[in-house]
Amino acid sequence: MKRAKKEEELTEVDMKILKALTLDARLSSRQLAKQCGISTGTTLSRIKKLEEKGIIKGYTALIDHEKLGYALTVVVEITVSKGRLLEVESEIAKLPNVCCVYDVTGLIDAIVIAKFKNREELSKFAKRLLAMPYVERTNTHVVLTTIKEDFRLI
Repeated sequence: MKRAKKEEELTEVDMKILKALTLDARLSSRQLAKQCGISTGTTLSRIKKLEEKGIIKGYTALIDHEKLGYALTVVVEITVSKGRLLEVESEIAKLPNVCCVYDVTGLIDAIVIAKFKNREELSKFAKRLLAMPYVERTNTHVVLTTIKEDFRLI
């Protein structure tokens, strides 16, 4: 199991850069510098350091999956044979449609969030999970309404 990494110490400028990029990752370094009140050179060096530290892991577009036909979001609770959690999670993470895999505390071992275009895709996925070695039990919840889905915390 991965241990929580030590929190990186970030400056106010670093936080401004991260917030601006979270809202619009397409900002040019000049636009970003102006928005953060710093020079372009400082902006570029700060971004490079944030990338090297792994704080910025990449740049991506926020996509509305429903508009691409992914009408179903599911949350799957999974119980795994003792000592096999990481192995099972690693295999599940490779499956198409899987957005998130978490190992959690409580009565279950893992939670998976996945998106599907229709019930047939979901059914195949659920059966595939249950057929995996060391998966003892699953409990699938279909999301009825998404109130908020946004991983931008800053």
